[in-house]
Amino acid sequence: MDKTMFKSAFENVSDFRQEWKVKHKLIEIIFTTVIATIANANTWIEVESFVEAKKEWFKKYVDLENGVPSHDTYKRVFENLDSDSFNRAFISWTSKLSNESAGRIIAVDGKTSRGSHTEDRKAIHLVNAWVEENDLLLGQLKTEEKSNEITAIPELLDLLFIKDSIITIDAMGTQKKIVEKIIGKEADYVLSLKGNQGNFNEEVKSYFEDAIESNFRDYPVSRKTTLEKGHGRIEKREYYQTNDIEWYVEKDKWKNLSSIGMVRRTVTTKGKESVEVSYFISSLKTPEEGPCEVFAKAVRSHWGVESCHWILDVVFREDHSRVRMNNGAANQSMLKKIAMNILKQETITKKKTSLKLKRYKASIDESFLTKVVSEL
Repeated sequence: MDKTMFKSAFENVSDFRQEWKVKHKLIEIIFTTVIATIANANTWIEVESFVEAKKEWFKKYVDLENGVPSHDTYKRVFENLDSDSFNRAFISWTSKLSNESAGRIIAVDGKTSRGSHTEDRKAIHLVNAWVEENDLLLGQLKTEEKSNEITAIPELLDLLFIKDSIITIDAMGTQKKIVEKIIGKEADYVLSLKGNQGNFNEEVKSYFEDAIESNFRDYPVSRKTTLEKGHGRIEKREYYQTNDIEWYVEKDKWKNLSSIGMVRRTVTTKGKESVEVSYFISSLKTPEEGPCEVFAKAVRSHWGVESCHWILDVVFREDHSRVRMNNGAANQSMLKKIAMNILKQETITKKKTSLKLKRYKASIDESFLTKVVSEL
């Protein structure tokens, strides 16, 4: 473990404990918890039980000079561990794993940890950043309420390397100051547009409705259509994007605003059809010729971060966690994200093996667990 990216990233997490009272090194506590989380442990008691059962295996990587930490030690450490320091270490680690190439798509979206609420405190809300190219969660930032996403998003973007990337955010993040932050960090944006932007949303909606009604005569709109079929379900996605925005009188208030877009999703299941229409603003220009490939990819990729949120709930049981005290909920969420990233990057099992099955396999197969650790 001494030469891994994992240790180099996480060994500098701030340790709140008094040095003379420390029995277990912080990096050992973080490492053993991450591995136990990979191997199906969801509570501090389960973490202790797994590490105790695999103590000889763990000694290949960490000393455990004073034995296995108790579940109370794990609980106390992660409740009081500085979540900002832990997050910076997480981002340092994911930046080494991810490919920081030009044009990569980074989706920013919020998720509430529903089990973290108490009688006198609301559940914590975490803003997450996910990179499509590597299928990795890059970082998180805790807020006390969903409405605080507006202030949390710029803070999270400040922590990330986003130069030459395309940032996608849902409608709550469609704010002028967030746009300025993205452009200031030399990135592009594709942001969802809804009723929170009032007349702007209505004007974009009217533009595309008029364009479609006239069969795009005199409307320079780039288009792309995709069709997906499976399990009795047909999904048609129609993407529209245009640079024709000179008519919008407040366009200069949105930094580098270059185009507007529309996506219409038509889903047919057992003969029943549903239609959903969404609108977007972007700093990306439409191509002079051909379909709006980049815009379509950015919109489609944003759904990937929502998939990660589903995995955290269903596979890692995040919403079932009753960890509530201090920084416990935010730090446990981070541990689950580290474990999820590792299992997503794992290349040993078949590509379509579910993360749920990988967690089970890691809990019973030491050879598999050893190979997973070797890829850290």
